[in-house]
This record gives sequence, structure tokens and C-alpha cells, in this order.
Amino acid sequence: MNEIMTEIKITKVKESRVNQVDLENVTMGFNFTDHMFICNYNNGEWHNPRIEPLALIPTHPAAMALHYGQAIFEGMKATLGKDGTPLLFRPLENAKRMNFSADRMGMPLFPEDLFVEALKQFTAIEKNWIPTKKGSALYLRPFIYADEPFIGMRAATSFKFMIIASPAGPFFSRKIKLYAEKKYVRAVNGGTGEAKAAGNYAAAIRPTEYAKAKGYDQVLWLDAHDFEYIQEVGTMNIFFKIDGKFITPSLTGSILSGITRMSVIDLLRSKGFEVIERTIKISEIIEASQNRTLEEAFGTGTAVGIAMIEEIGNNDLSIKFPEENPVSVMVNDTLNAIKVQDIKDEFGWIVEAK
Repeated sequence: MNEIMTEIKITKVKESRVNQVDLENVTMGFNFTDHMFICNYNNGEWHNPRIEPLALIPTHPAAMALHYGQAIFEGMKATLGKDGTPLLFRPLENAKRMNFSADRMGMPLFPEDLFVEALKQFTAIEKNWIPTKKGSALYLRPFIYADEPFIGMRAATSFKFMIIASPAGPFFSRKIKLYAEKKYVRAVNGGTGEAKAAGNYAAAIRPTEYAKAKGYDQVLWLDAHDFEYIQEVGTMNIFFKIDGKFITPSLTGSILSGITRMSVIDLLRSKGFEVIERTIKISEIIEASQNRTLEEAFGTGTAVGIAMIEEIGNNDLSIKFPEENPVSVMVNDTLNAIKVQDIKDEFGWIVEAK
């Protein structure tokens, strides 16, 4: 990265709006912090990185993201350390995944060192927006979209990379119910399922609404061919504990590689648990439930953290999980403690934002 790209111009608001928000009782995505980070892409290079007051962005009606869907994003959370320093969780992994998504979607890669530096400076400025309530955090949303005004099927030549943030309370305060979807599909091998593309989530909205109308919280996606192999949950990867071993679907080209997922795998293995990444049939989960070797299940994701699963259901099946979730609780508590420096970060995951 050249020297000029390391210099982020900063323009701060005259007065923060943070006192207008109750950070002890806040829901993600409704309130936004004072500033935003912006960097432009034109003529084959990224330029003009800056932090400025949050504002509306002029957008041409022919902006290609609106018509052809070149838009990707990341999700991250910032917390406060023991001395009040803002902390980021594995930001370089998010930078790598964003570039993986960009490559799949025909978009320019963003410099990973600038990605991390922008997050550090942006989070340090928005420090007062980070909630201190247990399970809360400042949700960070880096994203890239095509802003070139053009109607035609080709890769855009003009993009914006941005970061905005929203204070967030705990996502789920109870166990969740999943609906095993057997009509709609999320992704297929060779598609965009392993990229964090905006269109993936748009396609999931209607099936998720159907699931919620039936009394479920999120969709459990199955494979697109036989509706038999488990892929992931609406906003999460998924883990099952069967006969003492943890099993999670392998990344076969249609499943998002979650940062929390990879962290949980490392954490479980460090605690002596066997973790197996492989394909999993839903019939296998039904069988394990019937023979009582199905011990726990939980979802993992940045927004939700660790979400313990109570039931997987559909019109013709119902899988109930045990009430006790000792390992799930341990994983959740350990990750949360690492993120606020209540325990030592033995993995080197935490990056200070200052």
C-alpha cells in the first residue's frame, strides 16, 4: 500500500449524538454512530480514504449496484477492554473474507492493511458508542458497492468502500427454533453462497418470513438437490454435538466461512474436543435424536454470537434438543470473556483500536 493510502483524513462532528441513545437498551441496526469511513475506487485504484460525519450519500439512479447487485459486506463487533481500550476481534480475517467475496463478485480487492487501519481509527473515534452491558457491542459494517452510473451487463469500474456502525445488544436472549426449508434454497456449489454478497440475503428474506410465520426464528438451509444435506442457518453456521464429538458442515463451496465458526473450532479443539468438518444429512440428526446421542446444537455468527438451538422442525419432522447445553455455554462465555479481556487471549485474536 502506498504512503498516501495510509493517511486517513478525519473530519469529526461538532457534537456527538451518543447521549440521545440508551446504550443499555439498544437493538442492532436502528441507531448509527456519528461517523462513517469512505474510500473511492476509480481508474483502477483506491484513493481518498476518509472518516467524516455520517450523512446521506448522493447516488445516481443508474448506480450499477442497484441494477446488477455488485455489493458485498462484512460484519464485526467492537468491545471495550479492561482499561477502556476499544477492541476488535480478528479483523484481518474479515479483510481476507471481504476480498474473497470481492473476487467472486468481479469487484476490486481492498488493501487488507488499510481495511484494518480504517477499522482501528474509526472504532477509536466511535469509542463512546460501544455498549458496556454484558453481551452488547458496537456492530461494525464494512461494505463495498458499485456506484458507477451505467446500464449494461459488465463489471463496474467505480466503487465505494465504507464502514458504518450500530450499537447492539444481545441478539438472542433465549434458545432458538429452526425451520428446515425444503422448497427454497440459499445456494448451490458454483454459485455465490460462499461469498458474503448482498443478494444472498435478499433471496433468503421471503423464506425466512414464512418460517417466522410458522413460529420459527430462522431457516435451516439444506442442499439444493436433495434437501438432505445441512448447509447453514439464516445468519449462522451450525454445530452439532453427537456422542461427544462436534460436527459442523464442511465448506463445500456453498457455505459461508464464518469468522466465529473458525474461532469456535479452534476453541473447542484447545479444550480437548474432537471437531469434525464434513457433510451432514438431516436424517443423521434425526437418528441421533432418536437414539439419544444428540447432545447439543448451536449456531455461530458475528451478530448472534453463540445461539443455542432448541428445536429443528418442518411440517413432517421435529427434532428436540436436550435442555442442558454445558459446552455451548462454555464456548459462549469464553468467547465473550476474551472479547472484553476478562480472560487471557491465548489465540492472538484481539486487536486494540487506538
